[in-house]
Amino acid sequence: MAVARTMRRTNPITLLLAAILAFGFVIFLLSPSPSSASPVGAGSAASSSSQQRREEDAAENPLSPPTKPFLKSQPVRHNGQKAPPPVVQYDLNRLTSTSNSAANGERILILTPMARFVPEYWNNVVKLTYPHELISLGFIIPKNKDGNAALAALEDAIGKTQSGPVDKRFASISILRQDFEPPLQSQDEKERHKIANQKARRESMSRARNSLLFTTLGPATAWVLWLDADIVETPPSLIEDLTEHDYPVLVPNCYQRYYNSEKKKMDVRPYDYNSWIDSSTAQSMAAEMGPDEILLEGYAEMPTYRTLMALLADTMNPNPKKVIELDGVGGTALMVKAEVHRDGAMFPAFPFYHLVETEGFAKMAKRLGYSVYGLPDYFVSCLSPGRRGGC
Repeated sequence: MAVARTMRRTNPITLLLAAILAFGFVIFLLSPSPSSASPVGAGSAASSSSQQRREEDAAENPLSPPTKPFLKSQPVRHNGQKAPPPVVQYDLNRLTSTSNSAANGERILILTPMARFVPEYWNNVVKLTYPHELISLGFIIPKNKDGNAALAALEDAIGKTQSGPVDKRFASISILRQDFEPPLQSQDEKERHKIANQKARRESMSRARNSLLFTTLGPATAWVLWLDADIVETPPSLIEDLTEHDYPVLVPNCYQRYYNSEKKKMDVRPYDYNSWIDSSTAQSMAAEMGPDEILLEGYAEMPTYRTLMALLADTMNPNPKKVIELDGVGGTALMVKAEVHRDGAMFPAFPFYHLVETEGFAKMAKRLGYSVYGLPDYFVSCLSPGRRGGC
């Protein structure tokens, strides 16, 4: 006699086979795909650790700060619509900026105003030894012909790096376009450094720096490294070296490589004269100035007799750890604890005690109670003159 249909459905063997198939299907779904497995080799453990740290620290929604990596996945409701991003609380009291920044997992934000793209700048940043999953990058680019070319070249370089080895990828990258016209259309070195152009040029630079800072500074940022787009050579350990001093504001010495026609070989010379110790002469000059006038450094027309860090370097027997206290700083390579910016120190686009931009920032930081320091024998290098976009 034929077995009833209802009995076939409840046969114990059928139920057992169904259970085995269901269990196997669950295992298949939960197992990692072969493509996600780490490659076998010396660097596989480091890459795996880097990837795990990225995933654990990733932002959960598109409204999260741009200084954290963002995994594009949002919870979906039962009706198919995406759930709204959650309210996220950040305890800034737990944020640290210490002399052991890498070991403590402290996030670095590298900010660069960029009028032109210099490949050597990008190659140097990629070679930095600080864990890249702790580094976020921010750029601001003018809306003009040169800016469009810089943007295209920068995006191309970013695409190659961010699709390359995991341990070379940066946590996040933000690119802003300036919403105001630059005061100078020419980026020629002589034009940029004319004394008549300095007030308008540096006030515009202040606006660009502030726009970039206020847009990208996140609650997880511990340090901010300002790095000019024409800085092409630094020690790979630049971030570790600067944060090791644990100072609120610290600037290395920027030199320029150039061809010395007298020596018939490449040579170096001081470049950034904005890092200085104030003088009584400069203070007396400021006291006699009108409210909209500014003091400028490095011009014969305005002899301030300040002590310039650029001229204090011992190039024959340098001590990279030597520290001096300063009153003004340049922005070619400037390390700042994020708390200094959070407390209100920015780049004044107006005469602040007759100072603007980075020198005005140093004055503002000191008025807030922070000390400012320099490393006269720790060198970074910018492009030689004559190079397109050179410093």
